[in-house]
Amino acid sequence: MINMIPQLILASFFLMGLIGYLVAVVISNQSYKQWPLHRIICAVSGSFCATVAVFGPLADLGHLWFPAHMMGHLLLGMLAPLLLVLAAPMSLLLRTLPVQPARFITRLLKSWVGQISLHPIFTTLINVGGLWLLYTTELYPLMHEYVFLHLFIHLHVFIAGYLFTASILYIDPISHRLSYLYRSIVLILALAAHNILSKYLYAQPPNGVPGDQAQLGSQIMYYGGDAVDLAIIFILCLQWYKTTRPRSQWKKESTLLSY
Repeated sequence: MINMIPQLILASFFLMGLIGYLVAVVISNQSYKQWPLHRIICAVSGSFCATVAVFGPLADLGHLWFPAHMMGHLLLGMLAPLLLVLAAPMSLLLRTLPVQPARFITRLLKSWVGQISLHPIFTTLINVGGLWLLYTTELYPLMHEYVFLHLFIHLHVFIAGYLFTASILYIDPISHRLSYLYRSIVLILALAAHNILSKYLYAQPPNGVPGDQAQLGSQIMYYGGDAVDLAIIFILCLQWYKTTRPRSQWKKESTLLSY
């Protein structure tokens, strides 16, 4: 059974990230206009969702009850990444850092490493492909026995979810912008692969998971995942709509278009 140490490590990761974000807000507000409140709310909410998934009662129950694990998966790998992407942390970082470090990060984002790490096909493979690997091999039961594997998988689920969402929704600056049609097609394929996996788990539970728990967990994965996916689709369509509207018109529209 996994002890409290990995939970504390994971929770500290998200807590420190939130503290760093809030400190950056304070620093940047001294030189620029106020950082948008809705982005701060997204950062706090996303960090909270991720922390709840890895620390506390839900994380404890997730070792014993597969539906609880799947709830944590949705929070850690889908909802928290979406909220944190909407918080635009890279934009905040670039306006907070001095010129030279900011230029270095900009060059890194433009490099081949940055281009690959934010390409929708690559992020889909590490995100949805990672889930297929986790639930259809021995990784899932082993995750509950080895601390290092527990830490690695949880961090991977979050980071892969964040990179995938960031590669679909261009909230932060990105040098290699792909078309909305291209990203939409990749998103549809990713959603299909995720839903197929949930249906597969309904019929073929992971090793060590009782059938009734697998069925409930797969339903949570399917319907909960669809809810987050609908939010991503909605925001992507808003962005697409914004680019097709005359500038004089979309400036007057809802603040939702700021996404």
